[in-house]
Amino acid sequence: MSASVTPIWLDDLVVGEREALGSHTFTAEEIKTFAAAYDPQPFHMDEEAAKASHFGALCASGWHTVGIWMRLRIATMKKTQEALRAAGLPIPGFGPSPGFRDLKWLKPVYVGDTISFDSTLLEARPSGSRPGWGLVHHLNTGINQHGQRVMEFVGVAFWQRRPGT
Repeated sequence: MSASVTPIWLDDLVVGEREALGSHTFTAEEIKTFAAAYDPQPFHMDEEAAKASHFGALCASGWHTVGIWMRLRIATMKKTQEALRAAGLPIPGFGPSPGFRDLKWLKPVYVGDTISFDSTLLEARPSGSRPGWGLVHHLNTGINQHGQRVMEFVGVAFWQRRPGT
């Protein structure tokens, strides 16, 4: 974050702007741990069972992949908020999310895959029901080390408008 950080209100958002959220490399241990807790499918939990499946090898749950996206989204937001706080600037409100749509798991995420996550603004408009707030729609993606998109979804969230608008 640069020294020239400024608050980003709904009214400042630029449709088409892409924000890189970071990358994550998936390990066998974390894939199995997540699967045991949340998605206990054989191809997420056992190498031999995964080899015999249509995936051909141990792979992460799609929910695990989306969960990593969310962790990186939150970390990016916190970093921005900390920079604004350190500069003594106001922090625009964000959230809650009324949901998401068009979730697609396009390719398996295998052990050792490094997925880069990002978010691209599709729409930003004032809310008709919450004065001082608007709705943002982002296309959120994960791309593996081979340049292949492994997941995508459109997320929706409330975002605070510039005070006085």
